[in-house]
Amino acid sequence: MSTPRDLLNAAKAEIREIDPHEVAARLDHYTLLDVREPDEHEQGAVPGAVHVPRGNLEFSVEGRLPDKHAPIAVYCAGGVRSAFATKTLQDLGYTDVVSITGGFNKWKDEGLVWDVPPTMTQEQRIRYHRHILLPEVGEAGQMKLLNSKVLLLGAGGLGSPAAIYLAAAGVGTIGIIDMDVVDSSNLQRQILHNMDRVGMRKVDSAKMTLTGINPDVKVITYDTRLGADNVLDIIDGYDVIVDGTDNFPTRYLVNDAALLKRVPVVHGSIFRFEGQITVFNPYVGPCYRCMIPEPPPAELAPSCAEAGVLGVLPGIVGSIQAVEAIKLLLELGDPLVGRLLTYDALDQSFRTFKVRRDPTCPACGEHAAPIVIAEYDDLCMPHAVSV
Repeated sequence: MSTPRDLLNAAKAEIREIDPHEVAARLDHYTLLDVREPDEHEQGAVPGAVHVPRGNLEFSVEGRLPDKHAPIAVYCAGGVRSAFATKTLQDLGYTDVVSITGGFNKWKDEGLVWDVPPTMTQEQRIRYHRHILLPEVGEAGQMKLLNSKVLLLGAGGLGSPAAIYLAAAGVGTIGIIDMDVVDSSNLQRQILHNMDRVGMRKVDSAKMTLTGINPDVKVITYDTRLGADNVLDIIDGYDVIVDGTDNFPTRYLVNDAALLKRVPVVHGSIFRFEGQITVFNPYVGPCYRCMIPEPPPAELAPSCAEAGVLGVLPGIVGSIQAVEAIKLLLELGDPLVGRLLTYDALDQSFRTFKVRRDPTCPACGEHAAPIVIAEYDDLCMPHAVSV
């Protein structure tokens, strides 16, 4: 019968061990994998290490480390669990895996760089448990969401579902700009508000709803008109902009400012029974001017107040905008960059169209002139900031 020592020796005979200094000298080469328990990890870890406890390794590692040919250096506290983990990874098909001799204890004793990683409270772990279970998110991804900042343009039909789901997801800072008040005609679609708040400033009503959903979230309100005089200051520091406006002047203004600040914009729009969503990632994909170089005449672009909108429609479009924002924040999947997703509620269909960068675009084209932030109210009939 084999003893634990026999099993360890057998595992070490089939793996390669490496000195901590050799790994530290090549941190740009190795992906570090920490297989210690959560309480150990919270007390200190190598910066940038991927944390997958040994007990979850077989079922979680492929989601966290999908490239089975990338160089991986595994560590535990003293080098025992990492030896077994390295053997397991080899059995799972990983081709370039080493175990760090002496583990994290030796790493610290040798004076190599380590820090205490930011951690969530037990209450937060319970709240975001379903996110943490996703290998593509995990605790590190949830911490990234908590440290992220998203700006919502409008607390209306699109901003309402987007804000609610972003707050519930744990996006740490949500900014909301809207200069309107709650009206009873809003309540058919603007689910941030209710009858008790008719006449209240929309940003204040939105803040009450979002902080009630998730006390982790800091809500910053801008009860003002978005214009050339303030757009750069307002969007500065945000990671993603969720555009819920319904007029061309504001969209062109936001597009140009976002290009200057290099902030991606998740665009959404609705009309009657139809909606569309895309992502404008500055100088990566097309911008709004690439897609719509010139606005249509005002009589051909009525607002929802003039043409009507199915109340459920912005819930669908705004929720997709929230998904795209989270994908951008976590660098997940394939965002709608260079693609326009359209939705028709009447025949319950989605279609996707390619949108390409325009090399002659006056805003993001190769020979575009320097961007000048200006008002565009003369382009077409202005409307309120949110649908």
